[in-house]
Amino acid sequence: MGIKNSPFYIILFFLCLCLPIFAQEEEPIRYYQLEPLDDSLFIKIQEELFIDPPDPKAEIIADLRDLANQTISVKGALYPFLALSEETRSRIITYPFKISLEESITYTSLFTRVINKLRFDKIINTPTAFQISSTLGYINPFLQFMGGERFGFALKNDVGFSFGIGTPYSGVLETNFFELNFHILGLRAGLFSNDDTFIEHKFDNNHNNIYFKLGYQINYVVPFGNFFEFGYMNTTENFGQSKIEKYRPESSIVYSKDSSKIYDPYLVDGKFFNWEFRYPIKILEATRAKFYIAKYVNEYHIGFTGREMSLAGSVFDFRFDAMVSSKEREPQYIIEALIQKIFGNWAFSAVAIGPSVILTRTNEDKFGITSIFVNARLKAGTSF
Repeated sequence: MGIKNSPFYIILFFLCLCLPIFAQEEEPIRYYQLEPLDDSLFIKIQEELFIDPPDPKAEIIADLRDLANQTISVKGALYPFLALSEETRSRIITYPFKISLEESITYTSLFTRVINKLRFDKIINTPTAFQISSTLGYINPFLQFMGGERFGFALKNDVGFSFGIGTPYSGVLETNFFELNFHILGLRAGLFSNDDTFIEHKFDNNHNNIYFKLGYQINYVVPFGNFFEFGYMNTTENFGQSKIEKYRPESSIVYSKDSSKIYDPYLVDGKFFNWEFRYPIKILEATRAKFYIAKYVNEYHIGFTGREMSLAGSVFDFRFDAMVSSKEREPQYIIEALIQKIFGNWAFSAVAIGPSVILTRTNEDKFGITSIFVNARLKAGTSF
């Protein structure tokens, strides 16, 4: 047995030496910053400390190293840990998203601290339960001024409303569309109409715009996660001669250099079957993000949208949409970045603002910028 089974005894001896190491619990973190991923907890902490208005993205640091003098810091202001309720203290202690501040400083910290702050280990994570819910996925606290995801709120559980300015795939100064929808159990039914506020003061490069009149739509999210939605859309009002002259004047019609193509605005009229396949995901700790492929009013889109993404201490929204195929318009590309944390007080996390650009064929028949403007969004509620 000796020589023949010696590998077995070597392995057994090695395991006996290692078991005490494996059995040791991970050293608890007692000095840490809470990552701003739970709005309800961040708001509750500040309400109990009488901070008004509460900031759901505030810098909160817990120092629990000295049992006789435990403190919590909110945006640089220090408070005793015992000022919070027992339930809130328990949630802070067991909070899973902690940035340890107990690291020792070395000569290499100049470089490693910057790299650690980028949080490469959190670039991609699984989505939240609400993001993949077919009946609750529409709930969205972000109201964007032009294009992007719809603002949605629940009356009770899976019954609620949503509202949007611009189509989900449009950019700045591109369309007069707005919609209001009712949601129940994954079904979305609503009306869409037009408002010319964001288009009537743009006088150049309007040949690739898209315009709407009154109509209705019915959509349904397949009850297998929040991944596939399909629906029917119908316009109920025709463009009168005055509207045609307004939306498609001679100045908005562009001819290619060889006169073989005519570029003019798309006046949406008729019946359409739309669909969107999306994959909700958490990128850079976004509170809401997705990749998607969609067909909308006979145009095909591929894109990504992300809300409150975090990178090296900055919080921002990012959207990219590529309209790759259309019988009525030239392909176009939307790039948009909205920066948060640029205002003070209540607007610290409630407002994000930044540039939005549309790239396509210009009125000179060259690829370039046809629309560039400031877009903005408001955060009207708490993220899940």
